[in-house]
Amino acid sequence: MLVEDHNKVKALFDQFEKMKKKGVEDDDTKQLIVESACAELSIHAQLEEELFYPAAREAVDDNDLLDEATVEHATAKHLIGELNEMKPGDELYDAKFTVLGEYIKHHVEEEEGTLFPKVKKARLDLHALGEEMLERKQELREEYQFMSDEEEDLQVLLHSPNKNIH
Repeated sequence: MLVEDHNKVKALFDQFEKMKKKGVEDDDTKQLIVESACAELSIHAQLEEELFYPAAREAVDDNDLLDEATVEHATAKHLIGELNEMKPGDELYDAKFTVLGEYIKHHVEEEEGTLFPKVKKARLDLHALGEEMLERKQELREEYQFMSDEEEDLQVLLHSPNKNIH
């Protein structure tokens, strides 16, 4: 589930970069991408902080890695907070989202390349943890009001072959 989350936000960052490279000026699409990525990242970070990281701390002897991940989350949350107060066209809007994407890409590489393999080797009950995280994720999606209409718009955006961004 965490890897799926990573892939979803990576696709959003990629879509944003494609827009920039092609010079597409579609503020509505840009805002949808940024808001969707920020919501997904906020939910994902909260899941990791509440459930995954505490379980990993008990199972894995690498507090430095988990401490770094926690600090990376704090920095990402700061950028997300700034982006949530901005609109496309605001000074540094694109730059902040681009930097957030680079930051998240680094964070994902560390988690998937180092932390996740250590957790798997530790024989943590990933099935039970996954069920708990899935339940909490649904609660957070409701709290963040990440509604199905917004998700449908996002799916269309990410998978539309005719969208002028591709």
